[in-house]
Amino acid sequence: MRRWKQAMGVIVSFALVAAMLLPMSALAREQAIPTIRLTLGNGQTTPQYAAGETSELLIRVWNKGTQDAGNVKISPVLDDGASWPFEIADMNNELELGTIPAGQYAEAVWKDLKVRDDVETKSYKLAFTVTYDDGENQFQSTPYIFAKTTAKPEEKPDDNNNNNNAQPETPQEPQGGGESLAGGVTNTDPIISGGGSGGGTSTASVPRVIVAGFNTDPGDVNAGSNFKLIIHLKNTSSTTAVSNMLFDLQAPASGTDAAAEAPAFLPASGSSSIYLDGIPAGGTKDISIDLNARADLVQKPYSIAMSMKYEDGNATQFESASSLAIPVKQAARFELSDIEVAPESVAVGEEANITCSLYNTGRIKLYNVKAKFEGEGLTGKEVFVGNIEPGATGSIDGIVTANQEMDETKKCKVVISYEDEAGKSASMEKEFPLTVTPAQNPADMMPVEAEAPEKGLPVVPIVIAVVVVAGIVTVVLLLRHKKKKMAALEEEDLLNEVDRFTEDE
Repeated sequence: MRRWKQAMGVIVSFALVAAMLLPMSALAREQAIPTIRLTLGNGQTTPQYAAGETSELLIRVWNKGTQDAGNVKISPVLDDGASWPFEIADMNNELELGTIPAGQYAEAVWKDLKVRDDVETKSYKLAFTVTYDDGENQFQSTPYIFAKTTAKPEEKPDDNNNNNNAQPETPQEPQGGGESLAGGVTNTDPIISGGGSGGGTSTASVPRVIVAGFNTDPGDVNAGSNFKLIIHLKNTSSTTAVSNMLFDLQAPASGTDAAAEAPAFLPASGSSSIYLDGIPAGGTKDISIDLNARADLVQKPYSIAMSMKYEDGNATQFESASSLAIPVKQAARFELSDIEVAPESVAVGEEANITCSLYNTGRIKLYNVKAKFEGEGLTGKEVFVGNIEPGATGSIDGIVTANQEMDETKKCKVVISYEDEAGKSASMEKEFPLTVTPAQNPADMMPVEAEAPEKGLPVVPIVIAVVVVAGIVTVVLLLRHKKKKMAALEEEDLLNEVDRFTEDE
C-alpha cells in the first residue's frame, strides 16, 4: 500500500510540472512582443522649401516606447520620383542611426538636397522606411511627414509698350479699397456756337449750365443690372435764362477684350438724348435716363460724357460738356474644387494633408484670403492664401493633427474668409470627410517576416507523454506485483492449513 501511494505521488508531481511548463511557454511568447514605437517629427514645424534652392532635411526619430530600439535605419520611399520634391542625386539615401534609447530621439539629416525646379506650391507627403530590432526580432514601419514647397514665380511679359499706347479712362480707377467708390462730376466752360441778333456777347454775360450732382436708383449700380441716372442741373447765371436744351450722354467703350468696343452703359430705351425746355436764371432742374450696366464690367467708376446745347433769350447758341463718374460694383464669386484628404483615415496623434483649389470666377480681386479647418478633435494652423486676381486660382494646402477619435459620420469643414475691394469681410465653408481611429498600440506592430528557425522536437508534449506512459506502466506493474503477492500469500495459507490438518491426523 505504501508503494501504491508513492507511485501516485510521482504521477501527480509529473502532472504538476507539465502544467507549469505550459503557462511559462505562453508567458515567454507574451514577453517577446516589442514595446518599441518609433515616430517622426514630433515637436518640429513643417519644413518649407522654395523651388531651385539647396537645403537640408532634418527629421527627429523618436522612440516613444519603453524598450531601446537597436540598429535603427531610415530611408526615403522613392517609388514615385514625383512625390519626392528633391532631386535624386544618390543611389542610396539610407541613414544608420544606431540605438535609440526609450524616450529619446536621434536626428536623421540629409544634407545638400536641391529642391526640384518644377515643384508646385503645395504640401508633399514624404514616406520613409524605418527598420529596427529589439535584440531578438526585427521590425519595420513606414511613417511619413509633410513638407511644404513654393513654386517658382511666373514670369510676366513686359507690357510697357501696350500701356504707353493705351488711353486711360476718365476718371482713373482709385487704388486700394475703401468704404465706398465715390462718383465725380467735371464741367467745362460753355462756348458760343452760333445764332444771336448781332453785336456779340461778352464772356461775362455767357450763361453757364453745370451738373451740380447726380444720384442713381438703386443707390448701388451692380454690373449686369438696370438703373436710373438722375442728373441735377443748375443755371449759374443770375440774369439770363436758358431754353431749348438738348443733352446727349455717351459712355466710353470698356470691358473685356471680346467686347471692348461696347459702351460700359447702354440706354434702356435705345436713345441717349434728353430734351429740356429751359432753366430760369439761377434755377435748377433734373433730367433722368434709364441705363443698363454691362455684366462684364469690373468693379470701378466708369465715366459718362454728357454734351449740352442751349440758347439764351437772344437765340445765341451755346455748347458745353460735363463728365460723370458712376461707380459700378461686382459681386464676389468663387468656387472650391473637391477637397482632397491624404490619408483619408488617420490614427490619433497622426497628421493629414488637406488640399483644394479656389477659383476666382468673379470680376473683382479677393483680398487677404485665408482658410482654416474645423472639426471635433482636429487642430491645424490657419492657411494664408493671399490676394487672388479675377480668373486666377489660389491653392489651399494645410496640415491638421488628429487629437481624438472620430468616425466617418462626423464631418469636418474648411472655412474660407476674404475681403472685397471695399474692405468688407465675408466667408464661406465646405465640408469634407475624415476618419480618426484610436492610437496605434505598439503590440499591433508586425515584425519583419524572417526565415523560420528549424523546429526541434516538441519537448513539452514529449515530457507529458513520458509522464503519462510512465504512470500507466507503474500502475500496471504495481497491480501485477500486488496480485502475485496476494496469490503467494493465499497459497502459503493454504499450505499451512494442509500441514495443520495432517498433523492433527
